[in-house]
Amino acid sequence: MFIDTHMHEMTYSKDSFLKLDQMVSIARQKGLGGICITDHDSMGLKDYAAEYTGRTGFPVFVGIEFFSLQGDIVAFGIEDYPRERIPAQEFIDLVKAQGGVCFAAHPFRNNNRGLEDHLREVRGLDGLEVLNGSTSAEACRKAAEYAMELNLFTLGSSDCHVPGKVGVCATYFPEEVRTMEEFLAVFKKGQMKPAYYAEHGYHIIDIKNTDIKSLGISQAIL
Repeated sequence: MFIDTHMHEMTYSKDSFLKLDQMVSIARQKGLGGICITDHDSMGLKDYAAEYTGRTGFPVFVGIEFFSLQGDIVAFGIEDYPRERIPAQEFIDLVKAQGGVCFAAHPFRNNNRGLEDHLREVRGLDGLEVLNGSTSAEACRKAAEYAMELNLFTLGSSDCHVPGKVGVCATYFPEEVRTMEEFLAVFKKGQMKPAYYAEHGYHIIDIKNTDIKSLGISQAIL
């Protein structure tokens, strides 16, 4: 099952040009089994997404992309989150206290919003986004190197804000997940793999045996 684990909907991410219906339509066309709405510092879409999933049968998981003092962290499985910026470690600890999971978003993107070398300082992250549809191949490659060094789970996401980016990268989940409880349970097992969309289908990457920079995925992530 492929899920795009980092996406922005325009209601609560003001830099997005996407409505949920449009995102799901494109996701279905590409063969995604679910999507994740991770708006900037907000989980405001949670109730609507739950109603939408119940009405359509298409899983929409709502998390958050939180801008900590050291960089962006995507989290799932939480109810409470800070309304102001706090240190990355404090946010990770808050997520873990609620039984949630979290990963570093685009840790080496050149916009001062990634954790970068703070990855070596924080404790408790579950994974790293090693394929991000709005980040350079070089930055993705460096994230993959850190994931191997720190023994963290690896994920792929579109980080979409416009229609053309929906689903360009995604995460392979080895089990079907329909609820947030199932999503969290499979996530915590850590057997996910990043994937990119090309030639009408998704291609899974094993970062331990692949040089991301050498792959023909520039059309997706640049």
